[in-house]
Amino acid sequence: MLEIYSARQEDIPLLRQYDRHISDGELENAVRLQRVYVALADGCFAGWLRYNLFWDNTPFMNLLYFLEQYRKKGFGRQLVAFWEDQMKKQGYKRVMTSTQSDEYAQHFYFKLGYEAVGGFRLPGDVYEVIFAKELQK
Repeated sequence: MLEIYSARQEDIPLLRQYDRHISDGELENAVRLQRVYVALADGCFAGWLRYNLFWDNTPFMNLLYFLEQYRKKGFGRQLVAFWEDQMKKQGYKRVMTSTQSDEYAQHFYFKLGYEAVGGFRLPGDVYEVIFAKELQK
């Protein structure tokens, strides 16, 4: 069973151990703004989702991550559904995310109803695919 909650100050040291894609200050800010959700599987830390606002008005999932032993169990799907529901409750009509074109995650997002809406490639990097999903009313 998966328990999901908004990250708290006391979760920051644990999140810092794993989340190397964000500075300490930005992680603290994301937690303060309640833009990080923690997932526990049978009471154990399993993963998290972190988001921000694209164009200051559209929730954009920056990171969805589960520890290796908790992958391929449907937990990612559950956490994304929880996040989408929270965004809908906050009045958002659309959510977005992205993944590199060589990552399997793109298939995951397609299965969840996301649509590729564009992308870009920075010099020396792999093409980044941008996804969007309209939230049901």
